[in-house]
Amino acid sequence: MPFMSPPARPHEAAAPRRRTKRRRLAILLESVVAFGYLGVLGPYTFGYFQLLPAELKVALCAAAAVLLPFRRRFPVTCLLVLAAFAGALPVCGMLTALVAYDAIRRVDDPRRRTVVLLTATLVPVLTAVVGTVCTGDGSWRYGFAQGVVVGGIGVLIPGLVGSSRGQQDRLLVALRERAAAAEEARRLIDSASRVEERSRIAAEMHDLVGHRLSLISLHSGGLEMALAAKAPELKDEAAQVRAATRDAMNELRAVLGVLGPLGRDTGTEALTDATGTRADIDALAEESRAAGVTVAVDWQGADLDGLEPRVRRAVHRVVREALTNVHRYATGAAVDLTVEHSADRVRVTVRNDAPPTPPEATTGLGTGRGLTGLRERVGLLGGALRTGPTGAGGFLVEASVPAHPASPAASAARPDTIPALDAEDHRRSGALPGVLRHLPGIATGILGLVGVGTMLAFGLSLVHSSRQVPQPPSPDSIHVGMGRKTVEQAVYFDNGLARAAARGHEPPRPSGTDCIFPYSGDDPVEGRVEITRYCFRGDVLTDIDTFFVRVAP
Repeated sequence: MPFMSPPARPHEAAAPRRRTKRRRLAILLESVVAFGYLGVLGPYTFGYFQLLPAELKVALCAAAAVLLPFRRRFPVTCLLVLAAFAGALPVCGMLTALVAYDAIRRVDDPRRRTVVLLTATLVPVLTAVVGTVCTGDGSWRYGFAQGVVVGGIGVLIPGLVGSSRGQQDRLLVALRERAAAAEEARRLIDSASRVEERSRIAAEMHDLVGHRLSLISLHSGGLEMALAAKAPELKDEAAQVRAATRDAMNELRAVLGVLGPLGRDTGTEALTDATGTRADIDALAEESRAAGVTVAVDWQGADLDGLEPRVRRAVHRVVREALTNVHRYATGAAVDLTVEHSADRVRVTVRNDAPPTPPEATTGLGTGRGLTGLRERVGLLGGALRTGPTGAGGFLVEASVPAHPASPAASAARPDTIPALDAEDHRRSGALPGVLRHLPGIATGILGLVGVGTMLAFGLSLVHSSRQVPQPPSPDSIHVGMGRKTVEQAVYFDNGLARAAARGHEPPRPSGTDCIFPYSGDDPVEGRVEITRYCFRGDVLTDIDTFFVRVAP
């Protein structure tokens, strides 16, 4: 029958649709959060971003928010573009930190990861320096300091954390693959052991059944010869029996004979009618004693010669395999061999003490194929096999098989599948643990973003507070030929009260000039107040006149 893959379970078929819905929901939430974040904090940022036109501000904030949902498909591109935005719009540093962590975590090649991280760290520095110098918002040193803060805190630190997390994820994947490969190798070894044990059982059946058929054929031939003389009319029936026996022998050899005898031609491994009886077990124990292993046999109950051959062969195989393992891995250890035969079960226990000297390093711990084969043979009879180390440093092999097992078909029938959970059971049992499993990661991510935002705010505040702002010139330094903007910065613009007080008392104005009357703020002296007039022709200072105006008492 050709192999057919099992149909997909309902919850497995719906899994891709659920993942797609979750991904779309995550993209929508990220977009809403990004637009809200930049819409609230964008207008309050400082730097040369405030000097840009309003349309360009809106375009930069919208572009930065739109890029965030695409960070999974184009991680490196989104990182570099957001890093450039962060140099002009420092509030983008939070979004850049999130993208830097995710993008660097996804890059597998170490060299490419290093290049991307360093490039993304330098991009906001270059953007801040160029923008600051071009807009005249400050010196290049101020832009460099701002870019270093954004690049270091918003890109470099999250990128290093993402690189470490990516290496951890890749290590976990490699360990899982290695464990899966080891598990698969173990499964193949167990499968080979079961096949080998079943082949051994088939070979034993070939030997025993073939022996019985040979006896039938021999007796049929003798009967045929006897009937030829005494009852010739029955000779053909005897010949048919002998021919049928011969055909059965040929068919048995064709089906099972290819397995051949597995090293059991002579000695205690030869299958006989005494296999598994008390005499056979004593012979196995004697062989071990001759090899230097002390074996104490305790037989409880009647002999096993009245049980089925498959039960006796199972007892023989358990004792032989256990004693072989003692010779191989616990040379010189004392062995207690117990066979208990009750009315319904046969229990075989082989327990060895700790060996006088530990086994050689080349011996290892074995492949376990022999014990796997024993478990298969005992399981086919409906029994159980228990193996494992003892507390005293020894090892225990205990098998319990029915004295009268069921038919081979019934005893070999075992469930090969596990009932599948329906979709509702899977939803109820798997949804909540999945959410809880992601809660630590979500909490860690939120705390990390809060930490990055706090460091960004602190670093940018320090840079802004240390910024060197040019001081306006003092009123005493004003002289003819200065520009209107410089003069207005020094005298704090025109004053309406001073202009009103000067009306009718000021010296004649030069023709073609525009004058301003700043208020000095000085108190009147001897009932008079001093007023200074600055007259400009175009944007150039041409005249400076100082006069006094009497004030009302």
